Amino acid sequence: MPKVSVLIITYNQHKFIRKAIDSALAQRTTFPIEILVGDDFSSDGTREIIQEYERHHPGLVIGVLHPRNMGKNGGINFLETLKLAKGEYYALMDGDDYWTNPDKLQMQADFLDAHPDYSTVFHNALITYEDGAPSHVLNEPGIKESYTVDDLIGENEIWFMATSSTMYRNNIKEYPTWFRESSSGDIPRLILKAKLGKIGYIPEVMSVYRKNRAGASYHDNERDEVFLRNRIQMYSDINRELDFKYNRTLRRNMARYYRMMLDAKQYEKSYFRRARLALKYLYMAQPGWDKTKDVVWFYLLPKPLTRLYSTIRLLPHR
Repeated sequence: MPKVSVLIITYNQHKFIRKAIDSALAQRTTFPIEILVGDDFSSDGTREIIQEYERHHPGLVIGVLHPRNMGKNGGINFLETLKLAKGEYYALMDGDDYWTNPDKLQMQADFLDAHPDYSTVFHNALITYEDGAPSHVLNEPGIKESYTVDDLIGENEIWFMATSSTMYRNNIKEYPTWFRESSSGDIPRLILKAKLGKIGYIPEVMSVYRKNRAGASYHDNERDEVFLRNRIQMYSDINRELDFKYNRTLRRNMARYYRMMLDAKQYEKSYFRRARLALKYLYMAQPGWDKTKDVVWFYLLPKPLTRLYSTIRLLPHR
């Protein structure tokens, strides 16, 4: 029976999937592991590469090859792959990332063994960019060694844990329905885990998080109404999950997304729909005067009125 299940979640990442699987195979552990590679119906040759690894490493590399794309930005792929995990712990990795320390799994499993009140442990990671921008570590020195739900809730989106850096206790047998609807897996998963125990941090850099156009982060379109409404619903569900303990903070967080939605491409030619959103944002966020003035001017006042006002203001200078 494996102690740790490695979950590699992939879709159309044939350029990167070998590196991801090889980095899992390179792990040195005193316990057995399994490597589950969940493929979300790739069409670029990723599935064939996974099957090749299955043949070369029977019983160790296991392809979870879905018969159709499961949707939700890989979230359902993760859940369906997790159902097959036999390990006491599971370590996550996206198919375009990879691990750089062969002792990563041993170190994290040892940490969770030694800290039964912790549900999760993560480590530092190196971020690299497809466009050649300078790489950098995700977390600078000095961040805390332990985190609770309080640390994961903020008016802005809080993210300092790369997917490839996390290891979890395999102690949630059925994820809530609302989790399946979110296009973000990391944020709600970490909230649910933090409810069950603290989250520990190992400062060593042990993985690489690639930012590339095939990765999930490039699909988070901040000018797309569908994405923004999904984020709003996710934080609304998190608010309910946490019994509205952080209601004021989370409402301001949701208000951020209503503000972004004012510039969504679906609202560019709809004054009345955008005006309703502007009022909703002002009600939820209760921003200071400067932000309120900008929203009123750009989104609530009809364009002919603002043009007339501008013309009158300019008359003395003409």
